[in-house]
Amino acid sequence: MIDLHVHSTHSDGTFRPSELVDYAIKKGLKAFALTDHDTTDGLKEATEYAARLRNSDPELAVPEIIPGIELSTDLSGTEVHIVGLFINPEKEIFREYLKEFVHSRELRNQKMCQKLADLGIDITYEALLERFPDCILTRAHFASYMREHGYVSSNKEAFERYLGNRKPAYVPREKITPKQAVELVLSAEGLPILAHPILYHMSDARLDALTADLKAAGLVGIEAIYSTYAPAEERQIRKLAAAHDLLISGGSDFHGTNKPGLDMGTGYGKLFIPDEVLDDLRHAHEFRANGANK
Repeated sequence: MIDLHVHSTHSDGTFRPSELVDYAIKKGLKAFALTDHDTTDGLKEATEYAARLRNSDPELAVPEIIPGIELSTDLSGTEVHIVGLFINPEKEIFREYLKEFVHSRELRNQKMCQKLADLGIDITYEALLERFPDCILTRAHFASYMREHGYVSSNKEAFERYLGNRKPAYVPREKITPKQAVELVLSAEGLPILAHPILYHMSDARLDALTADLKAAGLVGIEAIYSTYAPAEERQIRKLAAAHDLLISGGSDFHGTNKPGLDMGTGYGKLFIPDEVLDDLRHAHEFRANGANK
């Protein structure tokens, strides 16, 4: 069993990268991809911890850690996510983009804090950083902070009243296009995957056009196995992948307690991603790497 879409505390998950490794061992996973939102900061902790476990106990079934990322993009007002698998986070173009992105997000978060303060909520950017150290702060962190301090009863209420799109404290942020995200993953020697396309609620025609455009830009796969998909939706995305000669990917989108009831590897209980999915993606990555080295 594998899981190619997992988040840690370095974005909006609640498990540290090392805790994800321990949990994956407990769950019996052979491999998982750490795909934090717009950051690769958790990869070193996860991979080094996994290596230490292997060295200390060769009999322990330690999962393979696939280096990944999930990039947030904008397509005419629709947020579209591109997952990168087997990335090399040290590639210069990729590192420079992430540095610029972090700066842009910091400015946005400071503006959101000011808007919330103007609405009578006692929150500062410094307080958020202290409460959530070593994280790429997202609106989910704002929501958790507001819930913990009694301003809302749930994270959902925080989004519905303050943080959601077009709500009083919402501040849009700069985003790249899906095509640019595909190119960015390729610049990091990774495999670009269109994440959870059902969640974008596009018409069949629009989704097909997006997939065709991204395929032309270098898209390699599409997330056809996902925690919230109904069987008919999985069949739809598999058919879309076949029509555009794309590989299949799959993941739980595990966030720990930030997504109650959704578990690593098994989603809401029925998710299963066969090893062959990873095998096919790995072969594609190795083929590209060998071609680049010739």
